[in-house]
Amino acid sequence: MNIHHHHSIAIYFIPNHINQFIPLDLESSVGKLDLMGEAPVFFGDDLHAGVSNGFHLKLKEFESAIVVGNKTYAIGGFDDPTSNGVRFFDKSTGEWVVPIVLGTKPNAFKGHSMMLLDSDRILIIKHNSKSNDCAWFLEVDTRYVQEQKKKFGSGVVSWSKGVIGDAERPIVISGPSGVGKGTLINMLMKDFPTMFGFSVSHTTRAPREKEENGVHYHFTNRSVMEEEIKAGKFLEFASVHGNLYGTSIEAVEVVADAGKRCILDIDVQGARSVRASSLEAIFIFICPPSFEELEKRLRARGTETEELIQKRLNNAKAELEQGTSGGLFDHILVNDDLEACYERLKEILGLDGSTDATLKTTTEVFALPMEISLSKIDGKIIINSKNADQKTVLDLTSMKGGAPGRTRGLRMYPTGLRIDDDNDENT
Repeated sequence: MNIHHHHSIAIYFIPNHINQFIPLDLESSVGKLDLMGEAPVFFGDDLHAGVSNGFHLKLKEFESAIVVGNKTYAIGGFDDPTSNGVRFFDKSTGEWVVPIVLGTKPNAFKGHSMMLLDSDRILIIKHNSKSNDCAWFLEVDTRYVQEQKKKFGSGVVSWSKGVIGDAERPIVISGPSGVGKGTLINMLMKDFPTMFGFSVSHTTRAPREKEENGVHYHFTNRSVMEEEIKAGKFLEFASVHGNLYGTSIEAVEVVADAGKRCILDIDVQGARSVRASSLEAIFIFICPPSFEELEKRLRARGTETEELIQKRLNNAKAELEQGTSGGLFDHILVNDDLEACYERLKEILGLDGSTDATLKTTTEVFALPMEISLSKIDGKIIINSKNADQKTVLDLTSMKGGAPGRTRGLRMYPTGLRIDDDNDENT
């Protein structure tokens, strides 16, 4: 075995059965294969300590291998309908394992480069792709994945798409029936028509006339939705008249992908579920000046029976107790005067002119080279072109979020074309 030293990083070249050499980058513990058919790769007991007592791992076409602890993950083969694109070799058992794969996996791609980040997730950069779809993360031991392993009792990994730039935090608005939530939200939508959006909820009930799937609701069946709830894909859910209703993380992410800020109009119990999830949101509770005033407003509607009014009042009493105690909500607004309450809401959301309320724009989309390699410097990934003197920087220092949603806050720019943050100095 030949060992070459370049910039103090040992690179092992391991021969395969067709007399070509496969580079093994020890810094990221990656063995790369983009060869037709299956080819064996030698891995030692400890790649950083040296290669000894190696064993053969056969990889499929377009698979690449990366070592994480005592597991070797093989990633690729997405165009194979029988494959979920991920498997790992467990050295402790000497067997291949096909894990449960959560999250939205990337579309089929032929070539990719990988790097291990913080021993709990793998960064995958797709070759010959656009900057807005090149970075994906396979989480193998993050907190979310650890929780799912406990639920499923087996191997679990989860995909998370990397997104350039930030998204404004979603807004959770709760409050008892009759408090004026709907009116306040309608005022926001009227004054800022392009800034806000609503997520499309899931339900197991049958569509009603003129209801479109994906527009009014995502219509699904109970077994599928229960499985996705178990997999942690839902921010909140409830059973209403025997049917399940819920808000998925993906539905909220889609609103952010469209450059809009998601508004979640949900009850206190739903807000509690969202607070316990990985979603970073602003929680606002709207309450009436008094319980008597709330009853007065409900009766003034003149559209509901006494029985229904009493039911709403009982629910309102419980929601008021929960919403105004325990630190669940970041802000509590008393809707005594509608205009004053609306002005306070705009102030909380940075829409009163005191701050720049425009959504941060993402960087210009550009193409990545056909063949690349990766290196890492101070939290920044350097994407090197193999065939040209071209380098691209992927800055992960502001990375946030993760599975089962997107991984946001990435910065990407070709070297020499630095896209600065507001607090960076131009050089």
